[in-house]
Amino acid sequence: MPPEYPFEEAATARAVIDAEGRVTEWGEGARRLLGWTADEVVGRSAARLVQGRAPTLRGPRWNGTLTLRHRDGRTVSVWLLAHRQSGPGGRTGDWLVVTPLEGARARPDDDPLDRLALIQSPCAVAIYDERLRLYRINDALAAVIGLPEERVRGLRVTELSGRLRSEEIERQLHRVLTTGQAHDFNTCVPAADDGRMTAWLGRMAPITDAAGQVCGVCVAVHDVTDQYLARERLQLVNEASVRIGTTLDVTRTAQELADVCVPGLADFISVDLLDPREPTGEPAIGPLTAPVTLRRAAHQSINPGPGAVVKPGRPDVYPAGSPQADSLLADRTIVADTASEDLAQWLSWDTARKEQVRPYDIHSTMSVPIRARGTTLGVAVLTRFRRPHPFTPDDQLLAEEITARAAVCMDNARRYSRERETALALQRSLLPQSLPSTAAVQACSRYLPAARAGVGGDWFDVIPLSGMRVAMVVGDVVGHGIQASATMGRLRTAVRTLADIDLAPDELLTHLDDLVLRLSDESGADGSAGEVGATCLYAVYDPVSRRCTLARAGHPSPLMVRPGRTAEEVELPTGPPLGLGGLPFEAAELYVPEGTVLSFFTDGLIESRDRDVGLGHDLLHEALSRPSASLDETCDRILRLLLPTGGARDDVALLLARTQGLPASQVATWDIPADPALVAPVRKQVVNQLGTWGLEEAEFTTELVVSELVTNAIRYGSHPIRLRLIHDTATLICEVSDTSHTAPHLRRAKTWDEGGRGLLLVAQLTQRWGSRHTTEGKTIWAELALFQEQ
Repeated sequence: MPPEYPFEEAATARAVIDAEGRVTEWGEGARRLLGWTADEVVGRSAARLVQGRAPTLRGPRWNGTLTLRHRDGRTVSVWLLAHRQSGPGGRTGDWLVVTPLEGARARPDDDPLDRLALIQSPCAVAIYDERLRLYRINDALAAVIGLPEERVRGLRVTELSGRLRSEEIERQLHRVLTTGQAHDFNTCVPAADDGRMTAWLGRMAPITDAAGQVCGVCVAVHDVTDQYLARERLQLVNEASVRIGTTLDVTRTAQELADVCVPGLADFISVDLLDPREPTGEPAIGPLTAPVTLRRAAHQSINPGPGAVVKPGRPDVYPAGSPQADSLLADRTIVADTASEDLAQWLSWDTARKEQVRPYDIHSTMSVPIRARGTTLGVAVLTRFRRPHPFTPDDQLLAEEITARAAVCMDNARRYSRERETALALQRSLLPQSLPSTAAVQACSRYLPAARAGVGGDWFDVIPLSGMRVAMVVGDVVGHGIQASATMGRLRTAVRTLADIDLAPDELLTHLDDLVLRLSDESGADGSAGEVGATCLYAVYDPVSRRCTLARAGHPSPLMVRPGRTAEEVELPTGPPLGLGGLPFEAAELYVPEGTVLSFFTDGLIESRDRDVGLGHDLLHEALSRPSASLDETCDRILRLLLPTGGARDDVALLLARTQGLPASQVATWDIPADPALVAPVRKQVVNQLGTWGLEEAEFTTELVVSELVTNAIRYGSHPIRLRLIHDTATLICEVSDTSHTAPHLRRAKTWDEGGRGLLLVAQLTQRWGSRHTTEGKTIWAELALFQEQ
């Protein structure tokens, strides 16, 4: 027979039997042994071939001697070897039943296969002939496979074992037989019926005759199971270091622990964590007492069962006598199997669990406390029901190592979550809780913290100014964390303070730049400069003139949607980021029709690692250009369209403002002559105007305020002088402007002073008053609240 295909199928009686006991294959060797042809046997019950009662095939392998019926009516006593074949996906399939027909075939006296001394070799050695059928094995290999040499002689490797690995070994044997070159290999196969895996390191070498022709293959293997298991444990620890702790989320980390342990170490695992009992979110420190309340964080199984009684996220109470409580109270790992009384108690402490796991024949359980930095976080319970062997001390060490790694990751995640919540609470407390209602704009905002990087320093604000005007600001502090949030709060406070004195946008950014420089100096250590930086955009809108003045410091330009048109970018001078110092800022002024939507945002909205910034701008243009019923709807559409499902990598602040205009009928203006005697006619004109507006209830207070402000402007200001009244439904504003840059101040008049009480009177009669500088001079203003009868 040529070595290219040395297999002689008829040398072995072979039959395949399915799970129902029917014959599905019948080889030529089987016909030679019993006389039945394949047509007479295939599809019929195999039990009809057995004289007497047929054996029940269980486990991975069976062997024994049976009395079989021959076709001619006689009986034949045959030793049979049956093993399960591996089906698709590694599942167990049909039974392969074999017996050698020529196991002791005659060989020449000088057969080179007999020249090797095998019996006393400590290595497991097998010799295969030119047909790749087993010719000899020594006692060491016979002990390994659990079958005597005289029974298996003449069988192929694939007939000795039904594992897929046996087919690969036979291919390697064939390669050595045909090439004459030795081959080293390693394999891991179940060497016993209990399913324990044995690792082998072996060498296949050709056997040659006197003429140098290859006439067989010698296989010598060494048991390296201990080294293999050690390598597997090391690999599992390495896998745990890679797979556990990929996110700063406690629940996700617990699930990663479960995924690593199943099927690498156990068939089922449950991970239960203690709920924090301290106000700070820290687990309670000190000894635990039974019963113990735990919350299921994760579980995993190699199959749909055993189904967990407790669902993830649900709490449960574990009394003494449960694996969770016993391990936590003892503060050590506890292993229980069928040889101990603990397992029976653990499986019966809860009726629901007992009924749930009964069909799975659980034989070994290990409960491992989850501890990190001296604090107990929870417990992991590992169970075996499919693996036939119980947990070993090495398994316990491995479980403790993996659990310890997971515990550190959980503790880090818990600390991060607590710090993140603290930073978020701080940041949200520093941001506007609600936007003010003004006559100038309708505003709507959104703020989203970064999904992974932690909270940042993005902020926005809407600040009412004098004269019905409104300031809108959006900014972004460089960096993330509590420090960035604290810096953001200081900058927002500074912007409000500077806005209150009515600085122009470019001047305000200059002062803000100086503040950031000081913060950088203060944050530096050992006299070195710190690294505080920020960007900002500041805009002031006047509903009377419908003009908006804007300036930016390294911030993206806003987008503007005029009524009936699509979105367009507002062209603004480029200003440097805050914190560079010494560089000027420029402001731009533009006319904004009533109903225009201004959009202010931070770069986290349009910038992403997954797309170009230009594409982000295009998406924002598209979202703003679509018609919407409200600004809230527009905000939500923008976030859905531009942000990924898992959240943005950077903080996002979005502020939308729809401009409103005050009609000319709500504004009245007078030029005041420089004559104190004309103050009385001015008061009369004001009273008449209030009557036209239907604001008679405010006549007395307004007349007094106008009289004081006009008189002061005539006496201490510079001409020309102008008086303006503005009102909406809730507020009446009196403004007196002149060309003097000297601002008045409130002072306490002495008893004998003839003057000095005017501004004090104004302050008492109005809800607020102040002054602002203009390019022509200054404006003194006062606001009066209107209380209309309902």
